[in-house]
Amino acid sequence: QVQLQESGPGLVRPSQTLSLTCTVSGGAITADYYYWNWIRQPPGKGLEWMGAITGSGSIFYGPSIKSRTSIYRDTSKNRFTLQLSSVTPEDTAVYYCARSDHLPYTSTWDDYDSRGQGTQVTVSS
Repeated sequence: QVQLQESGPGLVRPSQTLSLTCTVSGGAITADYYYWNWIRQPPGKGLEWMGAITGSGSIFYGPSIKSRTSIYRDTSKNRFTLQLSSVTPEDTAVYYCARSDHLPYTSTWDDYDSRGQGTQVTVSS
């Protein structure tokens, strides 16, 4: 059974770059038919898909956040990383990594078959 675990800072200052890592166990992130996603949920709001990296290394970004987002992976450590630049308080959210077998489109957890517990990130000075 695949397990995902997010890690990163809980507090980030405005204008800084947020970096979060998802470490995967029980399955290889290089598996051809999976997408490894980043999703966030701001307080009181719904899910926002941020982007994904596939088993083959292709990368997709959500259109509203594409200009500030970077996703990359370290296959030797079976983990992938999200970087979000120029953060503002509006980027405060619970951030999740999750696995899917297609590009997410429902904005619900139905798109995913496994996900991490999530990590709270607060942007504040």
